[in-house]
Amino acid sequence: MGAVRKVVSYLGLSGVDHYDESYDDDEHYEDEYVPATERAARRWRANVDSSRIVMVQPLKYNDAPLIGQHFRDGQTVIMDVTGMPLSEATRMVDFAAGLAFGCEGRIERIAERVFLLAPAHVEIEVQ
Repeated sequence: MGAVRKVVSYLGLSGVDHYDESYDDDEHYEDEYVPATERAARRWRANVDSSRIVMVQPLKYNDAPLIGQHFRDGQTVIMDVTGMPLSEATRMVDFAAGLAFGCEGRIERIAERVFLLAPAHVEIEVQ
């Protein structure tokens, strides 16, 4: 046996072990399966009054955590970036879009440089 084969054998990489035994708790996992969308909806379910709408007028990108906190708390947020330079406003809108996507909410433009961030449980009707 060569040196390389001895090392491979010593490390346990020489052969593949086949396990034919089934696990005793296979049925246990099948009963508790919940789709990912439902798990996410439970995680982001509102703990606050969903009729409350928060208006935020950030002046710099460092104000993004405030928007994120309100949105993750289940509140609808209106974000007005008219007071920000264009480059920072673009970053803020990108952040808000990622936040809405990650929390399974929606983002809608309601006016020039004004956006609505709605959590998943809030229905938006566009006419």
